[in-house]
Amino acid sequence: MKTHQQIDRVARDLDPEVHQANFMGAKLKSERRYAALERDYPDSDKLRQVAGQIKQHTLEHLDQYLEQAEAAFQKNGVKVHFATDDAAVNATVLRIMNETGSQRMVKSKSMVTEEIHLLDYLERHGKEVVETDLGEFILQIDGDHPSHIVTPIVHKNRRGIAESFERKGLGDYNDDPETITRRARAYLRQKYLDADVGLTGANFVSAESGRIVLVTNEGNARFCMAANRVHIAVVGIEKLVPTDRDLGLFINLIGRSGTGQQLTVYNQFIGGPRVEGQPHGPEEMHVVFVDNRRTEVLASDCREILRCIRCGACLNVCPIYRQSGGHAYRSVYPGPVGAVLSPLLAGNRFPELADLPKASSLCGACNEVCPVDIPIPDLLLRLRDKAKREGAKDAMKGTPNLGMWATLCSQPAMWKTALSMGHTMNYIPTEMIPNPSAKAWQAARKLPKFQGGEFRKWFKNRK
Repeated sequence: MKTHQQIDRVARDLDPEVHQANFMGAKLKSERRYAALERDYPDSDKLRQVAGQIKQHTLEHLDQYLEQAEAAFQKNGVKVHFATDDAAVNATVLRIMNETGSQRMVKSKSMVTEEIHLLDYLERHGKEVVETDLGEFILQIDGDHPSHIVTPIVHKNRRGIAESFERKGLGDYNDDPETITRRARAYLRQKYLDADVGLTGANFVSAESGRIVLVTNEGNARFCMAANRVHIAVVGIEKLVPTDRDLGLFINLIGRSGTGQQLTVYNQFIGGPRVEGQPHGPEEMHVVFVDNRRTEVLASDCREILRCIRCGACLNVCPIYRQSGGHAYRSVYPGPVGAVLSPLLAGNRFPELADLPKASSLCGACNEVCPVDIPIPDLLLRLRDKAKREGAKDAMKGTPNLGMWATLCSQPAMWKTALSMGHTMNYIPTEMIPNPSAKAWQAARKLPKFQGGEFRKWFKNRK
């Protein structure tokens, strides 16, 4: 089992090319975000606050909005299903496929289906499932997992992808990005035409009109629905917003926050199955609302994390994520949002992931960039407290005993004495640190040179 110490080691041992791809990919997205928001809005922080208030209001009245959304979907001819856990979701999707005589599925990118391992489940039950998002398709043929919420193969480079395509039989080795994309397009086009079912997630759901909203940059979600008889949308219950009008705010924020775009290339509003007079589109549409412990999170003191719109901005700005990459978090949801959400969704497996909130510098950058103003540092501290109260021992490994530090900070005379001797810390090698846990902590980190201790002397002589 990895602990936060092992996340340090993952960062240290990461292949230099992978580290460079991960670091630069995150850094560039973060810079584009700042540029886009500053260019387009005089006060983007106000927008973040309003968006956060809308999402929080929705969560606090989730039962009401779920009922409203269900009624609106049914009015539009959509069949609505509710699933309490991952097993129920998977079984529901399989049942829909069996009842409609469907054998082949094409699916677009969906984090919640990664969360419940839907692809593996359907393949074990004899169904053919093809990921059509280019990044997810590459992960599928590699037997790999996403390392980022928005750009799932940020940890890969074109040489490795070219080798994967050659191994899959999609052509001789060629690492030209355009060639790679064209080969994927040629392979996937027939898969769209042969499939019976198209599966998507949803970025947002309007409770008012019963429409799901998909924002993508590849257009593959459209192909997943255009030629198939059945459309299944697997949606976390937290994706609701009250009205269509709210969508304007969120669509503007998600593109700028995630990739620095004014607007994602494809924005789809899907209100139901094909109606009379429409030449194309699915004959049936099913929406599967997923709980999978989200109501437990809603009842906790970390409920604000359910505001998340999966833009990835907190990952891009996070110094820990930039150094370690997403796989170090051993969860579908990496980075700051994953350090909060993953332990909460783990249920009785909380102790196994309780160390993740420790993998944070608490610098607050994640909160500053969040488009729905989630107080992530506060939530990380609450989860650290929860880990301590519940005795999650692995979460405490490698953490210095702060009892002595607490005593020192609460005794003014001792604190003054320690400050006057602080310069000695610049000359004490790691191997001479007496406390074993402090020694282990310091061995993986480098403290800055001590330069304090002079303020009181300076202030005393001020008139």
